Amino acid sequence: MVNIIVELSKYLMIVLITAYTYLCFSIFGYYDPDKKKSLLRKQNVLTFMIHIIAFLVLYLKTEEIKILAFYLMQVVLFGVVILLYTNIYPKVSRLVVNNMCMLLCIGMIILTRLNYEKAVKQYVIAAGAIVISLVVPVIIRKFKKLSEWRNLYAIAGIASLAFVVVAGQVSYGAKLGFTIGGISIQPSELVKIIFVFFVASSFKKSLEFKNIVITTALAAFHVLILVVSKDLGAALIIFVVYLAMLYVATHQPLYILAGLGAGSVASVGAYYLFNHVRTRVIVWKDPFASYDNGGYQVAQSLFAIGTGGWFGMGLYQGMPDQIPVADEDFIFSAISEELGLIFALCTILICVSCYIMFLNIAMQLHNMFYKMVALGLGTCYIFQVFLNIGGVTKFIPSTGVTLPLVSYGGSSLLSTLIMFAIIQGLYILREDEEEDIERKKKERLRAKRSGQENKKRARKAADVPERAQRSQPKRQAQGKGKARKEQRVR
Repeated sequence: MVNIIVELSKYLMIVLITAYTYLCFSIFGYYDPDKKKSLLRKQNVLTFMIHIIAFLVLYLKTEEIKILAFYLMQVVLFGVVILLYTNIYPKVSRLVVNNMCMLLCIGMIILTRLNYEKAVKQYVIAAGAIVISLVVPVIIRKFKKLSEWRNLYAIAGIASLAFVVVAGQVSYGAKLGFTIGGISIQPSELVKIIFVFFVASSFKKSLEFKNIVITTALAAFHVLILVVSKDLGAALIIFVVYLAMLYVATHQPLYILAGLGAGSVASVGAYYLFNHVRTRVIVWKDPFASYDNGGYQVAQSLFAIGTGGWFGMGLYQGMPDQIPVADEDFIFSAISEELGLIFALCTILICVSCYIMFLNIAMQLHNMFYKMVALGLGTCYIFQVFLNIGGVTKFIPSTGVTLPLVSYGGSSLLSTLIMFAIIQGLYILREDEEEDIERKKKERLRAKRSGQENKKRARKAADVPERAQRSQPKRQAQGKGKARKEQRVR
């Protein structure tokens, strides 16, 4: 009976997430606020339905009561997130909130399946990060001088990365972070956000060639420190984010060509300088030929994706725990194996819909600094998604980055939730700008109407003596005519 429920559940979850994904994109075609709210509420229902079905299966397969308790804790968390965001910030983007909860839900489901203890840690980190993120939109909305702290952003970013080079712990061949009180901290995750603010504030200050050279030099220094610490995934993200922001700010293709040329040269240099980069390229070419020499992880990932097929094996029916680091870098493979490729593709599309919202906000903001921040954060988010999924599917060499909001990792989760909160703050600013524009339009319309009414009154007031003057000769003539008639009668 349990196996039948597991088999049916995977099809039902695929139908539900497909419906959710359809709503993510169809909602852009509606302009009626009531209709949008109705669709957004349907998304919430679909999220909680997927959640309860998955955890019912997890409970039936493990028969552990702690799974049900953990499920209820997550329901409370997701419910509180939706209620707090929508009540504290009525102008918030509900689609971004819904997608954030859905991606967290997918992550919690697959992490509970892979490693219950890590799932609990992820839950605690998510709860704390959400509390922090709720304050961020207020900061974005109230602090008007964020664009003036360029030097502070540069110093904070470089100092954080330099500290990792000096005191960081080696993990998977790279210095990624350090541990304080049993908590692992990876500064590069937060530095990505600081870096975006630095570039945005620098470009807002000036787009002269001299300032662009200085900004490029400091950006290159960020990348160089990450290369020295062998955190090549973060270095690549910062490099691409900078190129995207530079092109949008200057509209100069030559800068992009120069950046791509420099990046190509740096990639070749990294291949010859770092052994683990060379290994990843060899594995990317043919993971099965180097199965015992670094290719095991990618080979197992491809086996998992191929085994799952379109509809998946069902929760606890596959072997995703055979993939090394499945709960972090290769969580997409675990999703594909047990929940199916359709479910995994819908997860990608949900990430894409988040990016579309980020770009939509960036294009509609009038302030140069905020526009660049939205663009930079959006590029940072979607490129990290691309690097993760491209690596596990052998589309590109593996870079060791996480899938935002889904993979296990405290620093990644915290930075992504802060990133989403910043976007929400910018969305609220955009709504404020639109309200100001509408208010000014109404004021101009009122002023125009009142001016027209005043002119009409003035014309009426001016017409009264004119009419009197025009009517006076007529009255005199009428009076003379009456007098003549009376004389004739006499």
